[in-house]
Amino acid sequence: MTSDGSTAPLAIELRGIVKRFPGVVANDGVDFDLRPGEVHALLGENGAGKSTLMNIVAGLYRPDEGEMRVDGRPVRFRSPRDAIAAGLGMIHQHFALVPSQTVTENVLLGLDRPRFLLGLAKHDEEMAALAAGLGLKVDPRAKVWQLSVGEQQRVEVLKMLYRGAHVLIMDEPTAVLAPQEVDELFRTLRAMTASGRSIVFISHKLAEVLAIADRITVMRRGRVTASGIAAAGTSKGDLARLMVGREVLGSVERTMFRPGAVVLSMRDVHAENDKGLPALRGVSLDVRAGEILGIAGVAGNGQSELAQVVTGLRPFLGRIEIAGDVAERRSARDAIRRGVAHVPEDRTGVGSAPNLSITDNLIMKAYREAPIAHGWVIDVSAARRMAESLKDEYSIAAPSIDTLARLLSGGNLQRLILAREIESKPSLLVAVQPTRGLDVGAIEAVHRLLMARREAGAATILISEDLDEILGLSDRVAVIYEGLILGTFDVAEADVQELGLLMTGGTGGLPLEVAPILPGVPGA
Repeated sequence: MTSDGSTAPLAIELRGIVKRFPGVVANDGVDFDLRPGEVHALLGENGAGKSTLMNIVAGLYRPDEGEMRVDGRPVRFRSPRDAIAAGLGMIHQHFALVPSQTVTENVLLGLDRPRFLLGLAKHDEEMAALAAGLGLKVDPRAKVWQLSVGEQQRVEVLKMLYRGAHVLIMDEPTAVLAPQEVDELFRTLRAMTASGRSIVFISHKLAEVLAIADRITVMRRGRVTASGIAAAGTSKGDLARLMVGREVLGSVERTMFRPGAVVLSMRDVHAENDKGLPALRGVSLDVRAGEILGIAGVAGNGQSELAQVVTGLRPFLGRIEIAGDVAERRSARDAIRRGVAHVPEDRTGVGSAPNLSITDNLIMKAYREAPIAHGWVIDVSAARRMAESLKDEYSIAAPSIDTLARLLSGGNLQRLILAREIESKPSLLVAVQPTRGLDVGAIEAVHRLLMARREAGAATILISEDLDEILGLSDRVAVIYEGLILGTFDVAEADVQELGLLMTGGTGGLPLEVAPILPGVPGA
């Protein structure tokens, strides 16, 4: 640190970086440089090699060829500890936290201090002060498993900054944030760069990149297609073409909304979160065939619990009907049998089995039925034919159908999950953050798939913190705040300012009656 408390300048230079994995060259002679006090955005499609390159910078991978310099000195990191010692820290898209430990314990984990006495209360106060100084809302005493995805991301930020990182590599940092939270994050990043820190900003949200970045580097298929171009004067269309090599449409075509029969009916539904606190407080909703109902809200206001209640993953009180069939105590298997498909927020922990192959993941909803099921055993040939067909149809980029799911990029893993869920021909599709962390080409593909299910007559619940996505795809939008539905609007008549006010708890002139949670919710 300098005498005024700012961070010492630090520059990174990569030259000719090559990294190979079985069947693929992830980085093919990549050059990249980061200047002191700047935000340098790194763009590219899923699988373009961005995360691999930054994993090399963060000490997780070693390059097969090429050189990295920090402040002009050649370095070769053997581990993330070496990178942190040099002032480089990375916040990954998939977090590395211990669920059973508190926020403070996760931040302290792996440090040489404290050596003998933990003094947890003192460190809780330090974490609270650090979080408050950065505008990050997180409870230092909360267990990580009790936190929303957005709150877990904030813990990762605290981990790196507590360790004194001068260079912060952020992989999809805004993917789980509401618009207001994104503005706060950008103010934090600008304050960090003003103090001398440098930021590598990996993202697929082109508008955000243009808003925060000083320079931009674009990668495609392991190579750099544009190096360090100035963000000023660059358009979203220019970046999209550099990323995917073609024109990308900004919206999907919509047909007139012709609602059918009610597929999902929820009446006075209550549920608790994992902390045993009220998560849903008297939710009543209808979703019709051929309709997309968007659920808008800031992360942690009951969206995840709403999806889990509908898909049989969380107990509830109240009344839920699916196609007229009353559901009181359901399991996920019951929901599947009734035609419910689920694209969960957590792709690795809930949506897939990371250590199983693409084939095994694709047949998870079909292995009990013909042609995959052959009596009491699985017809391996039929399963492989199905997997090959879906891999091609949904453009899942992988060396083979035997590739483990954990080796897929975020976009390809999402394609796998969508392929499995959509091919079950659901009458009700619950999609939670379906485009989180995806590039513009993949987002376009996901949107088309969701609209195709709408055209096929499926009822869809779309839960997203991206208000533009909700307004672009939904027929109606419901705003959720602290487990309450504050209003439901036809998208054609929705006012963005009013929606934003409701998302942050303002009633916009609407009456707000807070229904108390009913006692005795199962699973508390």
